[in-house]
Amino acid sequence: MKSPRILVVDDEESICYVLKINLELAGFVVDTALSAEEALRLKLEQYDLFLFDVMMERMSGFELAQAVRRRDELRSVPIIFCTAKDSEEDLLKGFATGADDYIKKPFSMRELVARVRSVLHRSGRFTADRMVHYKGLVVDTVERTCTVDDKPVQLTGKEMDLLVFFLDNRDKIFSRAEILNRVWETGVYVVDRTIDVNVGRLRKKLGPYGNNIVTKQGQGYGFKTTH
Repeated sequence: MKSPRILVVDDEESICYVLKINLELAGFVVDTALSAEEALRLKLEQYDLFLFDVMMERMSGFELAQAVRRRDELRSVPIIFCTAKDSEEDLLKGFATGADDYIKKPFSMRELVARVRSVLHRSGRFTADRMVHYKGLVVDTVERTCTVDDKPVQLTGKEMDLLVFFLDNRDKIFSRAEILNRVWETGVYVVDRTIDVNVGRLRKKLGPYGNNIVTKQGQGYGFKTTH
């Protein structure tokens, strides 16, 4: 299945960079623009979702959304606003311009990715596979079950989240900080040892596939595929 394409528009280059990296890690194709004017020069019909900052110089995110919604071919493309403005008036104005969701700064990358996926699901532009598997290792992400060579494996909630994260990002190494940001809830205090313990338990439970969870000294953990 083709990965959804997202356009991020924010006049702060550092924010564009962080959003791009995190959304790409979640499996999306991401382009960025540093102004509404730059965005309007792009082929906007190629995108499956727009992520607009509200407070930008010259043309605001609200005005950009209005310009997008005036084009027939773009009226069904979802829009999410990212902004520090969160008054009831701002929210109503955002939804009046055709926004599908509204996320307040500062936000966690995990929350942002979840919002993006939710909006894409509702729009019918993206349907994630229920089953995630690698050879005889199968995870049902809806029923939250795991089997290894057709035998059930009992995983804790965090072990399940960790395994799905690894399977969704195969052959990539993630630092403990990246794993913490992507798998653990925002605001929960977790030490490095907690991640190490969860990885260790997961390896033991996965039997022959435990060896696919690799450690790179000084870098972190990842799921290595073999052919």
